[in-house]
Amino acid sequence: MSIPDLRIIGESINDSVPSTHALFEANDLDGVVEIARTQAERGAAYIDVNVGLNSPAFMADTVKAIQKHIHIPLSIDTPDPAIAMAGLEAYDIDLAGNKIPILNSISEARLEMFDGYSVQPFTPVLLITEGLDESGEVVMNKTAEQTYATSKSLVAIARDKIPGVSNDSLILDPGIMPIASDSEGNFKRLMDTMTLIHKDADFKGMDMSVGLSNFSVMLPKKTESGLFVRSSLESAFLTLAMPLGLHTVIGSVRRNYRILEDDHPALICLKDILKLEGFDVLMRLMSFYS
Repeated sequence: MSIPDLRIIGESINDSVPSTHALFEANDLDGVVEIARTQAERGAAYIDVNVGLNSPAFMADTVKAIQKHIHIPLSIDTPDPAIAMAGLEAYDIDLAGNKIPILNSISEARLEMFDGYSVQPFTPVLLITEGLDESGEVVMNKTAEQTYATSKSLVAIARDKIPGVSNDSLILDPGIMPIASDSEGNFKRLMDTMTLIHKDADFKGMDMSVGLSNFSVMLPKKTESGLFVRSSLESAFLTLAMPLGLHTVIGSVRRNYRILEDDHPALICLKDILKLEGFDVLMRLMSFYS
């Protein structure tokens, strides 16, 4: 990792990772601790803890096991309010260098997760990719304007739920989708959303964050010619996104993230994609790594 102002939340303790899932299935918390240790030693600022569909008690046990040995803050990562509450209740701020956890993530459909703040203060990640329609049903935002509107309403709710909260204590997640299947303009929506947020003075100092590995999933790690496809595209994304206010990612401590020069092929590729639509996006991506 070679971007000084990029904060990495280590991604590996996640039930969707096959090796981690196997450790969870075996209740091998010592193995989970070793994953946390490796990420901490390689520079992670936070350790993500996502136990998937395991129980709230399992989340609590996992948090306690990690904190017994690893003394950097954690990101409690779940859409389940009960699992989130268990993680917050188990969290020991004294074992994390007096740093509060991140709670990932709160949406308009999961506002009860704010209740955990009274148990353990946290930095909330506000998921702005989904909102509620007039009937109260969850709907996915299709445009940058819709996503931006959700960010306005959800930030207002956060300020009400956490009186006095400062902008630098809130994180917005504008959502990132695999570029390898992006025939619907999701990358352009993401960049346009970030631009709208960046221009809004009401959001000054507020961080944005995404699960960076989701961007390059489904692509080859490396071509026969030696091109590191995934890491290059992730770095190209960071090159475009960080000037717009994104300074935190759930990512890999093994990646050499860097800001790319203007003539780097991966950066040129993403800039081209922003001008294209439909299947042309996929064709341009294929031309990059083939």
